[in-house]
Amino acid sequence: MNKVEAEFSNLVKAYRKRHMGKGPREIRTTFCKQWAICEMEGNLSPVEKFIASGVDGKQILRTARTEMVKDMYVNHPPVEMEQLLDAKFVELFVDIDIEKDFGMSIFVFDQNIENKFR
Repeated sequence: MNKVEAEFSNLVKAYRKRHMGKGPREIRTTFCKQWAICEMEGNLSPVEKFIASGVDGKQILRTARTEMVKDMYVNHPPVEMEQLLDAKFVELFVDIDIEKDFGMSIFVFDQNIENKFR
């Protein structure tokens, strides 16, 4: 990770903590074209881990987690991330593997951030 990718990771972690009560334990960000690709470990709270242990818990939690995170960015645009990159946030793709407690978020911006910061 370069310096801006590391700073972006810190902003994602702070944003998630502010809006969800807990941020990932570890984030690695890579800029690729207009995408900021974040690999995240340690996303789940103890309560979420308990819910996941139930019969339908993993699927319910995965659906809730992915939809909630996407809605969160629509309702609370990531202004700090836009300011850091001097680019407009366009869209977010999210997925999480509940068993591995590993998630991916792909932030799409309106310009090529890889060229800007490499």
